[in-house]
Amino acid sequence: MTALPPSEREVALDCTPARDERQSQSHHPSVEPQNIVTIATLPKALPDPVTIWKKENDHLSLLEINQEVVPAVLSSKAAKVEACIQMYEEMHRLRARERLRQRQEEQEQMVRAAYTQAIEQLKRFDELRKLKSHQEFQELQEVMENSSKRAQEQQEKLKEKHRQRAKVLNLKLCEAEQQRQHQEELERLHKEEGQERLCHLYSIQEELLQLNQQIDPNYRHKDLPRIDLSAYSNRGNQICGLVSGLIRTMNKRGFPTQADVASTEQALQEMRGLISSMQQEITAATEEKKRKDEEEKKRKQKELEKKQMKSQTPAPAEQLGEKQQKEGLQVKTEESIMQRYQRLQDAAEQCVAAFSEIGNCKGNTEVKKIKTNLQKAATIPVSQISSISGSKLREVFDKINNLLSGKPVQTEGQTVLVTQHPQGLEFVCCKLAEKFVRHGEAEVSFHHYSAFPIAVVLSGIWELHPQVGDIFLAHLHKKCPYSVPFYPAWREGTSMEEYQRMLGYEVHDSTVEEQDHFLKRMSGMIRLYAAIIQLWWPYGNKQGAHPHGLSYGWRWLAQMLNLEPLADVTAMLLLDFLEVCGNALMKQYGIQFWKTMFFVQKSYIPRIEAVTSSGHMGCLSRLKIFVQKCLQAEEIPLPKGILTPSFWRT
Repeated sequence: MTALPPSEREVALDCTPARDERQSQSHHPSVEPQNIVTIATLPKALPDPVTIWKKENDHLSLLEINQEVVPAVLSSKAAKVEACIQMYEEMHRLRARERLRQRQEEQEQMVRAAYTQAIEQLKRFDELRKLKSHQEFQELQEVMENSSKRAQEQQEKLKEKHRQRAKVLNLKLCEAEQQRQHQEELERLHKEEGQERLCHLYSIQEELLQLNQQIDPNYRHKDLPRIDLSAYSNRGNQICGLVSGLIRTMNKRGFPTQADVASTEQALQEMRGLISSMQQEITAATEEKKRKDEEEKKRKQKELEKKQMKSQTPAPAEQLGEKQQKEGLQVKTEESIMQRYQRLQDAAEQCVAAFSEIGNCKGNTEVKKIKTNLQKAATIPVSQISSISGSKLREVFDKINNLLSGKPVQTEGQTVLVTQHPQGLEFVCCKLAEKFVRHGEAEVSFHHYSAFPIAVVLSGIWELHPQVGDIFLAHLHKKCPYSVPFYPAWREGTSMEEYQRMLGYEVHDSTVEEQDHFLKRMSGMIRLYAAIIQLWWPYGNKQGAHPHGLSYGWRWLAQMLNLEPLADVTAMLLLDFLEVCGNALMKQYGIQFWKTMFFVQKSYIPRIEAVTSSGHMGCLSRLKIFVQKCLQAEEIPLPKGILTPSFWRT
């Protein structure tokens, strides 16, 4: 232990605690006070406390052993020793405090060093992490570069394959183009040949029609009252029908073949043979007539009265003509029906002429606006006719009725009145009738059930406004002459396109519509007509007669069965008419209707078969099945889509 300086030792000796004295006294009770004085008089330069402690201990030990030391002296020494010990303890505490402070400083330094080291280690760790991240990025970049290189190499390979494939495709395209050009050349040659055959076919048809005009079934030679040409007329009509059917099939299929041309030429030769046979028969009959005339002159000289009776009674000839006419069906429609047809056409033309000012209003903006509004007010409600509900149908009827009655009608936010123009009523009647016909032509042809709501509205309008019904019939007969029924005859000077239009075909730019589309349009209009003649407007006055009721349907059916049938058309029209109107006719005419159905099955269907080619038996087969089922069941089913009483409650 380090020796204390003299001053410190003095302090240490002076500050020796009494505890040591007490301990010394307790241990050495016989120590005398003069020993204390002796110790007090010790020099100030004391040795090291530890040495003193050892010496005193040795001395005490000595005293304890020998028991010769005076107790007072021992007590004084013990007090000094205790003071020294206390001083030493104080110094030790100071040193301990100093060492503790130093230790704390060292610990703080160690903490700071550890913190600094941790910071440095963290920096090193961040540097390592960044280095590792950089290395990984470089490795990823290398991988991406390698992948990009491989992808580029693969792309180059694909481009090379594409170039090779493009070369092959170009070669194939060149070959295909050469084949296409070769095919086009063949088609052009085929088309030219087909055009030539087509022109030849039309010229043959035109010659056939001209020759057929020379055969009149009602023709009576002024000098030959008994001769009848109906057999020649029937055969001539059949030949014309077969050729017309062949041409319609050809139009649908394309250009005619050589076999088609040969067939028409054969038909032309047969027609020429008919004309020749007819002329020979007329010549023979003329010679026979001359001979009879000579005999008759002799008789006239004998009895003047008998001569007058013979000249005024050609009844046997007329009866024979009627009998032959029944055996061979008519080609022309009855005169009374044709007269009514002509009256309707004249009425329609007069109606069109009555609104010429509003019809040709190109310069007058105000009149043009009135015309547009009136046309919308007339046509839009017709387009809204449907079988959704009875209330909706009644709303449509009220709109049309109010317009024709002169009441204001709202159309696209504008109020429209027929009285806005003096010719407004005629214009609306005509446009309304045209719209009903077009609706039947377009809508009913594709949706057969729609015929009934259209027909019931038109029936109610017809009852209140007869002019609309007459104009509707005129437009219907013009669009569909088979609704008369009427088969227009070709007349000399009439072009082929005009004659096709007379038959009901649509012709645009010298192109005749396809046969299927033509038959659908005719079917739609006949179905609409058959629905009209049996339906009443339920809110009208049923005490009067129907404006165009079942009697007209019965007349149409009878006249249709008196005419020579046409291929495709006749079978389809009869089937559509009977499906829609058959049940109503059965209830109205009873046994007479069933007789007509037996006639259709036994006599008329075979006549249709005679003029129908083998590839166009679809309509005829359906007609056969329908008639057979009805005769077996003795019942005509109600048409599908008929409006029931519950419909009007919706």
